[in-house]
Amino acid sequence: MSSIHVLSDLLINQIAAGEVVERPASALKELLENSLDSGATEIEVRLMQGGIKLLQVADNGGGIARDELPLAVARHATSKINSLEDLEQVGSLGFRGEALASIAAVSRLTLTSRQASEKHAWQIFLESGAMSEPQPAALAAGTTIEVNDLYFNTPARRKFLKTEATEFAHCDEMFKRIALSRPETAFTLMHNGKAQRALRSAQGNPRQRIAAILGDEFAQASVVVDEQSSGLRLWGLAGLPTYSKGTRDAQYVFVNGRFVRDKLISHALRESYQDVLHHGRHPAFVLFLELDPQGVDVNVHPTKIEVRFRDGRAIHQFLYHALNKSLAGSKAGEVAMPINHETAVSRPYAPQPPVFTHQTQMGLGVAQPQGFYQTMFGNNSSVKSVAVAGETIQYEQEIPPLGFALGQLHGIYILAQNVKGLIVVDMHAAHERVVYEQLKTALDAHAIAAQPLLIPVTFNADKLDVVTVEENADTLTELGFDMAALSPVALAVRAVPAMLKDADAAQLARDVLKDIREFGASRVLTERRNELLSTMACHGSVRANRTLTIPEMNALLREMEVTERSGQCNHGRPTWFQLTVSELDKMFMRGQ
Repeated sequence: MSSIHVLSDLLINQIAAGEVVERPASALKELLENSLDSGATEIEVRLMQGGIKLLQVADNGGGIARDELPLAVARHATSKINSLEDLEQVGSLGFRGEALASIAAVSRLTLTSRQASEKHAWQIFLESGAMSEPQPAALAAGTTIEVNDLYFNTPARRKFLKTEATEFAHCDEMFKRIALSRPETAFTLMHNGKAQRALRSAQGNPRQRIAAILGDEFAQASVVVDEQSSGLRLWGLAGLPTYSKGTRDAQYVFVNGRFVRDKLISHALRESYQDVLHHGRHPAFVLFLELDPQGVDVNVHPTKIEVRFRDGRAIHQFLYHALNKSLAGSKAGEVAMPINHETAVSRPYAPQPPVFTHQTQMGLGVAQPQGFYQTMFGNNSSVKSVAVAGETIQYEQEIPPLGFALGQLHGIYILAQNVKGLIVVDMHAAHERVVYEQLKTALDAHAIAAQPLLIPVTFNADKLDVVTVEENADTLTELGFDMAALSPVALAVRAVPAMLKDADAAQLARDVLKDIREFGASRVLTERRNELLSTMACHGSVRANRTLTIPEMNALLREMEVTERSGQCNHGRPTWFQLTVSELDKMFMRGQ
């Protein structure tokens, strides 16, 4: 074994580069963060061959003084912290002071910079640890860093790089993260001489930047999040459950402007969507968490992508409740959910105002008298009116978001007409969500009303079910049940929750007892609460092939409009779709 010796500065930097500069995208991240820390408002990125041949970042920031250029590329040299106290409340993106030294150790690097007070810029060259003297150069303002031939002197490392297309894809993803974190900064991305992205400053309008990167479809199919509590703030856009993805590639979380991937944050956000997202799907969101820098430790990982919170439990609870509240505010009809994402063609003729008609000849469900809507809304001097089959029907309210029911299709779907066109509602899924939310509200208030049965329902049960009833009488009462043992193998249901009075009492009781027996009463009323109430709601919702009257259909539509999360059923599937008149016109090629 050789004797112990001190490593050379070049080798130290090359080792550090293995951690900090994994690929061109890693170097791009460090350079972009330095530009933002310098106060840049315009940043231009130029890449060649996915960033392997050339990676150039030019900004209009504060620049670097001539005498400080050698320090800028020295290891552990920085202007961002001076003491341990500064490290404990880092407000900048960079602070380690090793990024440029590591990049310069594995590339041919040119650094050109000019401060506003200087007559001209100064430039230095670095290759394999050797640095030139500062030389005069031409530059309008700010700093330009050019990285050529990444890993040219470490071929073992370079062979692990992927194809040009793959490396550019990683660079583009890194560019998007940084651009999302600073909407007020203008960014440009060039690859092989071609413009890939040109993002103007979105000062005061972060939604514009988010739409420019993730697309208008995401911006339109999302809810605004902006919640504050105890020095914490969460803001941004959260995609509706109907905009879910098969992968997690549209999830962006920033802590004090820094993109992070944190297990605690991911768990809290995933739990927020649990009640509305279909299994196997992933939500999309761009969220910004702001807190006192002293409450988060960013000095956890060399790439600074991981953080550690001083009070993780408080952060988790805040994130969960903040996002859950924002998602809960989305009721059916508030956000349009198109049946497809194609842009409808414009019609060469002016659209006519909506006319609500009633058709009795089609046999879609149960026919309803034309005077029904007038009866529902009554007569009033301040009412508005709408034409129905040749006569004027008056109503007090605006036309509801989900419109009025036209009929029923195959005993499964409700067809309704609103201002935009046709609404299609899965009546079982929609009613299931309505009942589920009502049960949650009632249980939270300890007010689930019991409905005594005129004739108790008896059924055979195994001994464990009987014991469960005897040992959990209080829990069953809180859930709205009154059960009693008739024998060691028989139970009687004397009362059920009033909201579920039409359900199969015996099967409902079996399912509830199964959950209590399997998980215990305390877990059923806490962490398993939603699963239990979802099961109960399924028993109490209308079934397929049940014929509804028009008043019943309209009653369900009105319930959906005031029920939280009613755009999705308890399993995360959509409960309704909007088909606009423009989309119908396109299907029938009207105006073409």
